[in-house]
Parts: sequence; structure tokens; C-alpha cells
Amino acid sequence: MNIAKMMKQAQQMQGKMQKVQAELAEREVEATAAGGKVTVTATCSGDIRAIKIAPEIVDPEDVEILEDIVLSGVKQAIEEGRKVMEEEMGKVTGGLGQMPGGLF
Repeated sequence: MNIAKMMKQAQQMQGKMQKVQAELAEREVEATAAGGKVTVTATCSGDIRAIKIAPEIVDPEDVEILEDIVLSGVKQAIEEGRKVMEEEMGKVTGGLGQMPGGLF
């Protein structure tokens, strides 16, 4: 087993991982809640970029339901971003699973 070759491969993989992470930090996913009445756009790194709410579900008498719907949409968008990130990182690591450091 050639240690120098392994180290070079590890460095190449690390470089690819950093590139993919940077790309995914800008890549957006979208999730909806309440039958599409709330749409949340987030990056794969978990940053929420936009929340759109259809006017017909805004009820001043029941703000809690709107809060729950928005929270649900946000959670779904973040989960979708995580899935995309895991898939893309899996391509880079060749299915090695989660690497130490928990970056993905």
C-alpha cells in the first residue's frame, strides 16, 4: 500500500468536497406546506432564502396555525437541502459514509 498515493488521493477528495460544499451553499431547494399555500426556499446548507404565503391562508384570528404551517415548510426545506447535500457528498466520497468532523 503506497501511503504517498493514499495521501494524494485524500487531498484530492478534500478539494472536491470543499468545492461541492461551496456549490451546495448556493444551490437552492424548495418545499411547500398546506397544499402549496406556503413555499419555503432554502440553500442546501440550511439558509432560508424566501418564504411565500398565499393570502387566503392568513387568518388574523388563528395566527398559530400559520406559524405551524410556516415551521413545517421550513423544516421540509432544510431536510430537502440535507438530502441533496448527502447525495452530492456521497458522490465525492464514493459512498464512504459520513466523514469525521460531521460536515455532511
